[in-house]
Amino acid sequence: MSGQHTGNTSIAPKIEQASLSEKLGQRAPLLLVPVLALVGFAAIANPSTWLTLTAAGLAMGMMIFLMASGLTLVFGLMDVINFGHGAFIAIGAFVGFSVLGYLSGWTAEPSIWLNLAALLPAIVVAMLVAGGAGYVFERFIVKPVYGQHLKQILVTMGGLIIAQQLILVVWGPDAIHLSRPETLRGSILFGDAAIEKYRLVAVVIGLGLFIGMRLVLNRTKIGLLVRAGVENGEMVEALGYRIQRLFLAVFIVGSALAGLGGVMWGLYQETITAHMGSEIMVLIFIVVIIGGLGSVEGCFIGALLVGLLSNYVAFLMPKASLVSTIALMVIVLMWRPQGLYPVVKAK
Repeated sequence: MSGQHTGNTSIAPKIEQASLSEKLGQRAPLLLVPVLALVGFAAIANPSTWLTLTAAGLAMGMMIFLMASGLTLVFGLMDVINFGHGAFIAIGAFVGFSVLGYLSGWTAEPSIWLNLAALLPAIVVAMLVAGGAGYVFERFIVKPVYGQHLKQILVTMGGLIIAQQLILVVWGPDAIHLSRPETLRGSILFGDAAIEKYRLVAVVIGLGLFIGMRLVLNRTKIGLLVRAGVENGEMVEALGYRIQRLFLAVFIVGSALAGLGGVMWGLYQETITAHMGSEIMVLIFIVVIIGGLGSVEGCFIGALLVGLLSNYVAFLMPKASLVSTIALMVIVLMWRPQGLYPVVKAK
């Protein structure tokens, strides 16, 4: 009896140690963003420049998150490799441009309320149109190739090309300048650091969306079904819920979020083209892979890492900026092959 008791007491510390290591492993990715910011501060060695680059990096990361959050849920829940996601980004940007052009009298006024009264409808209409395009895309292009990854790549790429050609027909082949509302132009000075007003707005919108998605996924029945569908879709189906309708709803929401991201990214770049969605898709896929398929938290952290690293490296070593994000992805996957916060599917 005494030997058995001794054995149990020796096992207990090992279990506690394993539990502690798992908790540390779960929290480790949360430290990556502040660690990268500190490394950037040490490398740049100029507080004002560092603050300006950090604000720009966070704004860029938030906008990438807006565009990537829907795609990571589509990946995780539906197991769909959707290369056509960039089409919804471009559609959102061009629809937003049209609405802002119609309300140009409000955007030109030096009133924050009139500017917001123009920007909010542009965002809402862009999300509605992009969501509608997502519905059509899922019904006619994606649905016939569920479970067939090679065909998914081919048909979604074809869908992207068709969407780009339709944009060229409606809005023309030339790049279009997209002006920001009057009160969102210019910068705010923090000492010697100049931070663009629009980037602060982008940070607030991106952070608000992340908090909203967290609340919906963790505090509502719909969110519970989405998370359960990501982990075990067959079980959700067995419980009487129509997983196909859930798939469609997630696809539409993901497309609408891409439309929101398209408007924000277009105002950020101040130029939109029919190919802007396909051009940003490389960064979006990198963010989704770094974060872990199906993980909103991982996507959020991955987007911030990509945004900060891109701005720091572009300032320190401009020639290396093109490969910095790919190098980041390689390093993360060597550490965590399934991403920062992978969703483990039931077998």
